[in-house]
Amino acid sequence: MELRSYWRIILRRWWLPVGLAVAVGLLTLVMQKPWQPKPASYSATMRFNVGIQPERIPGVYTYDRYYTMLTSEYLVDDLGEIARSQVFAQAVSKRLESQGIVVPAGVIGASTQPGKLHRILTIGVTWGDEAQLRAIANAIAATLTERSADFFGQFSAAEADIRLIDPPAVARVGRAAREQLDLPLRVLLALAAGLGLVFLLDYLDESVRGRDDLEKVGLKVLAEVPRK
Repeated sequence: MELRSYWRIILRRWWLPVGLAVAVGLLTLVMQKPWQPKPASYSATMRFNVGIQPERIPGVYTYDRYYTMLTSEYLVDDLGEIARSQVFAQAVSKRLESQGIVVPAGVIGASTQPGKLHRILTIGVTWGDEAQLRAIANAIAATLTERSADFFGQFSAAEADIRLIDPPAVARVGRAAREQLDLPLRVLLALAAGLGLVFLLDYLDESVRGRDDLEKVGLKVLAEVPRK
């Protein structure tokens, strides 16, 4: 089939993909309401170096340094899960209460996202109030560095070594790329679905619209009457 034939099929029912794309676009605008101002959102990111002190045995050579480095990587994995736990969130919440800031532990846990790279632990927190976010981030940093032994029963406070290497950096969060691309992607998908529906309807249509339709069923065309 030539490209002109495809174009004729699309022109025959052009209103279908266009109408579907317009309807989806309007529905998306009504749902997202981009004209309404959205509340500000802020994020704080901090990084920690995680390790344990090697065992000192005078006069005896061991491979303890290798195993302490390996154990440190395991500790980063465990700390990432601890940072999202309810127990850790409650400890942070209690620390904030002593400063006169009341934040439920469940809200702190839901707003905290840990990440890791080798022996480096990264924790990000998203919050709607900049001043409270700074207090929450500082409370998280203090809880991790000062009370790490409370979350690891096998280590004492002297053995666990968690140091803050990048203090909390607070920045305002802009619109996510997914949110910006949501409307055009929906419209394009609706347009593609409409085009697919156009070709499906043309395939099911048994109407005779040109000589090609007659030749397909084995009929010969003797002459054609032009439209003009």
